[in-house]
Amino acid sequence: VVLDNTALNRIAAERLKIQKPTFSQINQLVSTIMAASTTTLRYPGYMNNDLIGMIASLIPIPRLHFLMTGYTPLTTDTTGASVRKTTVLDVMRRLLQPKNVMVSTPRQRHHNHCYISILNIIQGEVDPTQVHKSLQRIRERKLAQFIPWGPASIQVALSRKPQSDQRVNRVSGLMLANHTSISSLFESTCSQFDKLRKREAFLEQFKKERMFSEDLSELDDSREVVQELTDEYIASTRADYISRGSAKVEGAAKP
Repeated sequence: VVLDNTALNRIAAERLKIQKPTFSQINQLVSTIMAASTTTLRYPGYMNNDLIGMIASLIPIPRLHFLMTGYTPLTTDTTGASVRKTTVLDVMRRLLQPKNVMVSTPRQRHHNHCYISILNIIQGEVDPTQVHKSLQRIRERKLAQFIPWGPASIQVALSRKPQSDQRVNRVSGLMLANHTSISSLFESTCSQFDKLRKREAFLEQFKKERMFSEDLSELDDSREVVQELTDEYIASTRADYISRGSAKVEGAAKP
């Protein structure tokens, strides 16, 4: 699961109206995500009772395993009373909005970024028929664009709320999503690395270590791995992604 401070501070400022969020307030957002992601394990039901089974459905390709999260409604000790009661459709619709996602990933149009998979964990008093109606509305409005080579569906897990949760909103939700736009985060990392590498900044501390005593090829190799991951995510947006992977395997098998 990927979280970044830029997105967390943006959510604190824009959604919670906290102009100068403290470490404690930012950590409260992180703890909310972590607690919600394990509710189906701590309050087991018919599905998603183990972590491996829950995550496996989100990762069709082992290499594309970086997940982003969203949560709604977000509250603090001071804003909790002002949040109106929510419905299943409200929650599932808001979870798809980029402003509720806790990763800063500008979705460039020229790459046609889309969802690989989505799991929504809905907490509270929920009628399963409301879930089906909400999924139908989302499908009709085409609020979520999925990869062309895989199933276009949102998985939903229902969970009870802990008795200690006294917030007024009736329903809350967590989204765990595998989205190709996370490649922009890796592109930014490579770009920043290239600038520092060109200036040879902060390298003295690395050179003191044994593995970097002769050269810094390990850093360059790591940069190449991140670039390959970025290319893999971008390639997954295309309809020929599966056949492209098969062609690579066949090419590698030939003597």
